[in-house]
Amino acid sequence: MDCYSWKRGKRRKACFLSLNLTSMMRLTKPTLFTNIPVTCEEKDLPGDLFNQLMRDDPSTVNGAEVLMLGEMLTLPQNFGNIFLGETFSSYISVHNDSNQVVKDILVKVLKPLDVKTKFYNAESDLSSVTDEVFLEAQIQNITTSPMFMEKVSLEPSIMYNVTELNSVSQAGECVSTFRSRAYLQPMDTRQYLYCLKPKKEFAEKAGIIKGVTVIGKLDIVWKTNLGERGRLQTSQLQRMAPGYGDVRLSLEAIPDTVNLEEPFHITCKITNCSSERTMDLVLEMCNTNSIHWCGISGRQLGKLHPSSSLCLALTLLSSVQGLQSISGLRLTDTFLKRTYEYDDIAQVCVVSSAIKVES
Repeated sequence: MDCYSWKRGKRRKACFLSLNLTSMMRLTKPTLFTNIPVTCEEKDLPGDLFNQLMRDDPSTVNGAEVLMLGEMLTLPQNFGNIFLGETFSSYISVHNDSNQVVKDILVKVLKPLDVKTKFYNAESDLSSVTDEVFLEAQIQNITTSPMFMEKVSLEPSIMYNVTELNSVSQAGECVSTFRSRAYLQPMDTRQYLYCLKPKKEFAEKAGIIKGVTVIGKLDIVWKTNLGERGRLQTSQLQRMAPGYGDVRLSLEAIPDTVNLEEPFHITCKITNCSSERTMDLVLEMCNTNSIHWCGISGRQLGKLHPSSSLCLALTLLSSVQGLQSISGLRLTDTFLKRTYEYDDIAQVCVVSSAIKVES
């Protein structure tokens, strides 16, 4: 093909290379024949004529004539699509129509799935230095045909153990949360959930799992209409571990519900996240509009060595009902004259003392 362009009054001719895909053959399985059912109610003018014609049609399924999917096989009229992760056999013939050498010819096999991941941090094990991580994987079928999701698993990295949260126990059996709906229709999305917990040898060392860490990779196996198998593995998933600075404050014990204007107790854990420096800490407690601390502010906690922890039992009371946030703790390192502020540590539900709090 020739095209012309004008520049500074001169006529320029641009030549385009052309490659002709002369032939491409693929070993393709037949598909089920589909037809468009035409029906009407008996009170309509045609009566039962349309229904009878469908019952007499040899391509329809007996007893299910109104379904589009028949019981006959038909050969495909076109090449079809090849998706990433699928295995196929084909013969490709490419002819170069230009007078130049063409290199690096590529065949581009389509993306079948759209995979998105989200990470959530949880403090389910408050005695551990590093929290559990929840991974949500959103998988969308972006092809034009349904898929049978055979397996969606997470292969963790060397630092983590993984637990799949995509099944429930019923009558002593493990049942998928999706039940029998293993098919993923076109453009549908499904969420899979996994819990990752650091192994003991990594969780005991506060300085190891910091910054960007490798979580693992997803292994997805599916089948299409006539059982063609496809497999896709994601690249290594990475997560930014939460930073706690030099000192971390976590809660070991806290009640869910407390009575109005009655003292309640919490247990805090303070961890020196530094691997080199010893701290000399002072605890200060600042009251808020709803939460009041019971005790002496400016309390000396003493020296806290690197990667070590201490637990504190503290007493509070609330003067306002409702869901209240615990705030107002301050830790000061007298060595560096540095103060660490901790607000919105946790929340408690405060009810009237006339209401009995069930333990």
